[in-house]
Amino acid sequence: MKKSVMKIGILSKDDYRKRTIAIAKGEYKPKKNEPTVWFESMESLGQVLSGQNQRLLRIIRDSAPDSLTELEKASGRKKSNLSRTLKTLSNYGIVDLVREKGTVRPVVKATEFKVELSI
Repeated sequence: MKKSVMKIGILSKDDYRKRTIAIAKGEYKPKKNEPTVWFESMESLGQVLSGQNQRLLRIIRDSAPDSLTELEKASGRKKSNLSRTLKTLSNYGIVDLVREKGTVRPVVKATEFKVELSI
């Protein structure tokens, strides 16, 4: 699998709101090398990329399961737990959930993460 780097930024909710408004008003244009995914804190990033979720991403990357049932067997996690976790990872663009023939096939989109933090 080709490595895919995701650039992550940490920005307070207020600063993120100001940034979004400035972009919408045309007062600020994001640079090409800026993060595309933002978290409010290192803690929230840590919840999404916890050790358990990192193991899950490696299982998906290495075994390429064709369905959540296969992933359930490979990971030892319950399907309901997997669904919630995968939806969160998908919302951040880390995993793609491909719907095929009545099943959902998870695909890892990001294999490396670079975090940018300003205080």
